[in-house]
Amino acid sequence: MSAPRCRRARPMLAALSAALPFAATAQVLSPAETRLDEISVSGAAAVPANAPADAVGAEAAALLRKPSLTQASPVGLNLNTPSRGASRLGLTPRETPASLDIVSGETIRLRGQSSVLEAVSQNGTGISIFGTPGFGLGAFSARGFAGQSSIQTLFDGTRLYVGANTLTFPFDTWNVERIEVLRGPASVLYGEGAIGGIVNVVSKKPLFTPLNVARVGLGSDGLVRAAIDSTGPIGESFAYRLNVSGNRADGWISPNGDFRNLAVSGALTWQATPDLAVTLSHDLGYQEPVRYWGTPLVNGRVLDSVRFNNYNVRDSKINWADNWTQLRTEWTPSADVTIRNTAYRLQSRRHWLDVEQYVYNPTTRLVDRSDYIDITHRQEQIGNRFDATFRGSLFGLPNQFTAGFDVNRITFRHDNNFTDNSFSDPPSSVALVGYDPGLFPADGRAKPAYVTHTNQASVFAENRLELTDRLSLLAGVRFDAPTLQRTNLLATEPANRFFERSYQALGYRFGLVYALSPDTTLYAQYATATDPVNSLISLSQSLANFRLSTGDQVEVGAKGLAFSGAVEWTLAGYRIVKKDLVSPVPGTQVGVQVGQQSSYGAEAALSWLPLAGWRIDANLALLQARYDNFGAFTGNTPIDVPEQVANLWINWAFARDWEARVGVQYVGAMFSDFANTGRRPDYALVTLGLDRQVTPASRLSFRVSNLLDTVYALDGTAAGGVNTNWYLGRPRTFEVAYTVAW
Repeated sequence: MSAPRCRRARPMLAALSAALPFAATAQVLSPAETRLDEISVSGAAAVPANAPADAVGAEAAALLRKPSLTQASPVGLNLNTPSRGASRLGLTPRETPASLDIVSGETIRLRGQSSVLEAVSQNGTGISIFGTPGFGLGAFSARGFAGQSSIQTLFDGTRLYVGANTLTFPFDTWNVERIEVLRGPASVLYGEGAIGGIVNVVSKKPLFTPLNVARVGLGSDGLVRAAIDSTGPIGESFAYRLNVSGNRADGWISPNGDFRNLAVSGALTWQATPDLAVTLSHDLGYQEPVRYWGTPLVNGRVLDSVRFNNYNVRDSKINWADNWTQLRTEWTPSADVTIRNTAYRLQSRRHWLDVEQYVYNPTTRLVDRSDYIDITHRQEQIGNRFDATFRGSLFGLPNQFTAGFDVNRITFRHDNNFTDNSFSDPPSSVALVGYDPGLFPADGRAKPAYVTHTNQASVFAENRLELTDRLSLLAGVRFDAPTLQRTNLLATEPANRFFERSYQALGYRFGLVYALSPDTTLYAQYATATDPVNSLISLSQSLANFRLSTGDQVEVGAKGLAFSGAVEWTLAGYRIVKKDLVSPVPGTQVGVQVGQQSSYGAEAALSWLPLAGWRIDANLALLQARYDNFGAFTGNTPIDVPEQVANLWINWAFARDWEARVGVQYVGAMFSDFANTGRRPDYALVTLGLDRQVTPASRLSFRVSNLLDTVYALDGTAAGGVNTNWYLGRPRTFEVAYTVAW
């Protein structure tokens, strides 16, 4: 696939020490204290200097001791955990009229999920991944909608505007406190581009009590991991947090199967007064991923002899560098007023130099290669988000109200070689096996193509009114007004060199929540959303005159706890309709904006402690998604949308200091083309884990991913009614890791 991409940054993979201290102690909690949720401990902006000493004990114990599966732990659905992912009012999932998953960072790390993509798809309800390095190694699909323009990814509630359908940060889970997955339209919270939902990655925050954690890991295919997390006070009013993690491997495919990455996160909190905290943070991510774009199919299948072959050129390059700087201020002048402000600067540099298309030619019995692509991205976003929350009464009823604004200035520059013949010609052909991958042509390198400047401003408000002791009404509204200016650096005619376009988008939501009992709630919601017809900040002139696509959703559901919290469960049913798709005109290269796409489905999630030492976590999503009006493709299933997605995790503490787990991820079949001729089969992946609590402060972990060595496709291309190429997921791999705290 040749989706647009990236620009570079210098390799910065610092060597991480593998010699980590193994002798340590950590505070072990009593049974009553283990009921503290790890999320609520590390989720605070900072633990005050006068906090009890066991605040850090809760985090250390949650990090390293074997979870007590007979009591509350950070593994469940977290229905009573306050969150700002689905509401700026800080409501819990049970108080929110929407479908929200909260997955703790420690759950993610215990399950061996080192990437955000794995963590979301293997834990979230009804959400799957697809894509190649052209998307930044993947994009999400949820509720019948797929791609970076329909499911937003946020970091600490801040979105990097997606350019050319590519997002490369966040990617590592070592610094993750929790991940919040909101399914369904979220434009009322985060603006255009969220009809399918949002994924909000929340980072760890500084603590005022010392804690240090380190991890080393080794695995198959030359895998090496090393990471360290350190936090604590600096004097009485400052606290810091530093997370560093690095990964490298030779990879499972050859040649060019090796990869390496580095993630560094630093934060400093100033507790100026008991009610005023200021946090400055900087996050850096550097990646050199596998230079792999797929495997050609022979007679519609992957041959065993070519499964581990890579047909990219020998000197191919992919590297991505992201820098996020944020200054967050939170002031609580009274118990009823909270004021927050976040100023930020986000920057991405990306580069691709690849041959990206491979098709087996049955006549010559060779692999024909094309799309010699050289692309760079340079992106910078400077912005500020402000909101204020007030708690009081309205018409004599308890009420919470939030209002604020969000402003951004985004500059995006795209260089490519699309105007050179080398972009598609001359194609080359190599043998299926025993081939020389060759080199990228010396000519045909990237030239400046276009630059865009986007100014975005929005205002938003949200209100929760408790109509009775059991019934509450939630309402929200957001208005966005982005303006795009694009300069075509290759155009020779002045009329084709520059254009400017302004958009307006209004999103709103109404929801009712009824407490059927103290532990069970029912809800209903109506929400609207807007999506760009492609990545907004990189819209081409051919798409600029199309308006934003609009959509709405109706959702009903129920959530609850039972048996003193031993069971947590959620149920939801919904219907979403998206209008104003760009529908192709048969026999032409143009489109008209008349299309419509819809989906309806049901979702369920369960966390259950059936017996002492056992825990079961499961979720299931079933949906039907269709193009209702899309030219010749009307009635077909949207591309990259599976209609069945399920996850199952079973934990068993079978002996003192020992715990085993098995995970199963099922993803239904999906299509790679609008005509639904390129079908990618369904697949199920099995993960095994075994943990040994060596000391109260250290853990040894062993994991097997893709136990059955399933061959499965994360993306694909189709031509002439047949599949031509599959982007394969990783085969069976092994890993052992040791984690220690002090």
